[in-house]
Amino acid sequence: MSQSNTPVKFAYWVPNVSGGLVVSKIEQRTSWDIDYNRRLAQIAEDAGFEYALSQIRFTAGYGAEYQHESVAISHALLAATTKLRVIAAILPGPWHPAVLAKQIATIDHLTKGRIAVNIVSGWFKGEFTAIGEPWLEHDERYRRSEEFIQALKGIWTQDDFTLKGDFYRFHNYSLKPKPLQQPHPEIFQGGSSRAARDMAARVSDWYFTNGNTVEGIKAQVDDIRAKAAANNHKVKVGVNAFVVVRDTEEEARAVVQEIIDKADPVAVRAFGDAVTQAGKASPEGEGNWAKSTFEDLVQYNDGFKTNLIGTPRQVAERIVALKAVGVDLVLTGFLHFQEEVEYFGKHVLPLVRELEAQRETELAAA
Repeated sequence: MSQSNTPVKFAYWVPNVSGGLVVSKIEQRTSWDIDYNRRLAQIAEDAGFEYALSQIRFTAGYGAEYQHESVAISHALLAATTKLRVIAAILPGPWHPAVLAKQIATIDHLTKGRIAVNIVSGWFKGEFTAIGEPWLEHDERYRRSEEFIQALKGIWTQDDFTLKGDFYRFHNYSLKPKPLQQPHPEIFQGGSSRAARDMAARVSDWYFTNGNTVEGIKAQVDDIRAKAAANNHKVKVGVNAFVVVRDTEEEARAVVQEIIDKADPVAVRAFGDAVTQAGKASPEGEGNWAKSTFEDLVQYNDGFKTNLIGTPRQVAERIVALKAVGVDLVLTGFLHFQEEVEYFGKHVLPLVRELEAQRETELAAA
């Protein structure tokens, strides 16, 4: 479980790809351009968000026609802020760990230690095929990612680093300067398969899971924490949530229904086919989206399932319930990012802190 006296942290998805965070033709006052994203980062920082997660896409698809590259835009957002930490999503395969280690170490120095990485093992076969990258089998992708993380850690913390792996080789390599962050910049990863959770329990600092019920998330948290403890390792947990906060629950539910009613069915089904194919390749025959309905897939990380939909108090209470089962961070998506992140900071976050303090008092008195 999370430490009860540690406030839950908040991150937001950087809309650095077009189409927002839903595969829907609903109006979205969100833009993928740099001016919008710089301002959004400043709003989020002022609102109390600690992290932003930039996305990595190499090809168009599922409503995302245009994409800014994750490391470059992460640096731009860091340059526009003073406290916000930005997590750059990375695909092993297109990136070599030596290149990434050098990029991140440089940005780390330029921003006084505010850069992190999210290692994405890959679920979109068409993307790899389009850029001429080999598509590995499911568990091999996670094995490569684990070796990628081992390489990053070694480069960032050791001189004369040597690795004789199945995917990467290093011979007495010394990176200088090394990152300012100690022991190294934070390493995030996602995935819900057995291979993903086992990898996180061995090497990652943070584990992102798709949206789910409190009960479903508790089962994942308990599983990964037990595995990590057996490995003498600690991992923090972040959960994805699409947030719709309105003055009444009816208004909030109506927004979600409109998003679903205006979904792009061709794009949603194509996305569903791609993730089903990726999940079936795992030994257990399912992946992140194995139990997702059409409605769930409209928000492509199952964000509706987390149910942060309603009034400020309802949403704050649900966030504290997530914290109670071990969630350390909530990774948020919104329909109209700038205005809704600002609203969340004014109306939801203070309630979360109030409820956390109340719970602390109750626990102390028990």
